[in-house]
Amino acid sequence: MKNLSVVDLSRLQFAITALYHFLFVPLTLGLSVLIAIMESIYVLTKQTIWQDMTKFWGILFGINFAMGVATGIPLEFQFGTNWAYYAHYVGDIFGSILALEGLVAFFLEATFIGLFFFGWKKLGKFQHLFVTWLMALGTSFSALWILIANAWMQNPVGAEFNPYTMRMELASFYDVIFNPVAQCKFVHTISAGYTIGSMFVLSISALYLLKGKYKEFAKRSMIVATSFGLASSLSVVVLGDESGYTLTEHQKMKLAAIEGLWETPPAPAPLTVIGWPDQTQRKTLYEVKIPAVLGIIATRSFDKPVYGIKELVKHAESRIREGIKAYKILDAFKKDPTGQINSNFKEVSRNLGYGLLLKRYTDNISEATEDMIQKAAWDTVPQVLPLFLSFHVMVALGFYFIVLFTVAFYFSWTGQLEKHRWFLKMALWSLPLPWIAAELGWIVAECGRQPWSIEGTLPTFLSASDVPSKTVFSTLIAFTLFYTSLAIVDLKLLIKYIRLGPFNALGKKEKRESHGL
Repeated sequence: MKNLSVVDLSRLQFAITALYHFLFVPLTLGLSVLIAIMESIYVLTKQTIWQDMTKFWGILFGINFAMGVATGIPLEFQFGTNWAYYAHYVGDIFGSILALEGLVAFFLEATFIGLFFFGWKKLGKFQHLFVTWLMALGTSFSALWILIANAWMQNPVGAEFNPYTMRMELASFYDVIFNPVAQCKFVHTISAGYTIGSMFVLSISALYLLKGKYKEFAKRSMIVATSFGLASSLSVVVLGDESGYTLTEHQKMKLAAIEGLWETPPAPAPLTVIGWPDQTQRKTLYEVKIPAVLGIIATRSFDKPVYGIKELVKHAESRIREGIKAYKILDAFKKDPTGQINSNFKEVSRNLGYGLLLKRYTDNISEATEDMIQKAAWDTVPQVLPLFLSFHVMVALGFYFIVLFTVAFYFSWTGQLEKHRWFLKMALWSLPLPWIAAELGWIVAECGRQPWSIEGTLPTFLSASDVPSKTVFSTLIAFTLFYTSLAIVDLKLLIKYIRLGPFNALGKKEKRESHGL
């Protein structure tokens, strides 16, 4: 059996590094498109202030992109250092996707970013605009491969277990790429990144207006940010609804956990707006529900059920028993590898992962007791309270962004921004909120699939490397300190250029603010 402290430390290390990385990536996604829109307006109108806007927000984009790259590379190394069995078991599939991200998307993205910064005097207006849009597309394309890889962990399609190599192997690359979970995850995450980029531009522009500086620059930036931000925030909520529908199809336990749904209610299921899930009592306290809403969202029908945790545990128990059968067949095959694999193996092999859950309690799965099977079945339930709270706060923030961008859009297009200083302050102080929502979304996605590293296929506690706890602990401290230093450097650089202002940052005099107007 694995040393669980190593597993917990490895999980904590990956979580911290991923959370830090995800501070930079969404802003890069959003700013790249906003910059492309601003440059498009510059090319169409020939007003140099739009070029200045493109360059200034481009500087902040460049700082953030560099930090995103620096924090992203060590994440991939951890699959080889802390998650060796994971890399062995599914490396053919997962590695091929990450390789495409690195070889195709990242290098293309980096090339276009270089041309964006150094091509202003080398390229024509339309050529540079073309490069800027390719940079924006490349940034999204890079995220696409990462999200395809992550979606495969949530819904492992296009792969089969090979009893001869004892590993998962690629069966259909098409199925992996067009995984329905990947499609939902990509558009939802991209929209969240666009919302973060829009909020960043909106908040900094609000700061300039509050200080009475760079007014025309700030107003025009806000027009772009509010228009794009309103569309993006609406998309986040709508596409989040689609993600809920895919959970019903592929991750029923995660859906039940984020809703604190212990019993299976009559269809259509109610939506729990407020509550406090108690995992010890296996019920949700202080519930406030809206009838039928969850059933409509999750199943797109009035008569299909949304299963509760207790019923899903019973289902997991039956799959564990099938997993034991698969394990016994494999065990017999290992003792006589010259023979043919039992003909029943294909039928029960899809439950092999559930059988592996018993490894937490016994090295010999074939001799698992009823008590062990019961415990392993309940192990399929993730930590309900943090999931419930993370999901509900994230959703509440999503609706707040729609209201904020709607008001900002109205004030921007009616020229009333400067009349409402309360709103400018509100926009400024809302700056960290989309990051909080994005991190909570990541927690829902990743903690919600526990105890699996690969949903229904490979338990997390089996995925970790056999290394001393103190080794993982020391690297955890090192990564935390390193990433915290990078975050501080990033923040200081951003603040430095924001304080300099758009024209000083570009080496121009502030009096030139009005040029081109």
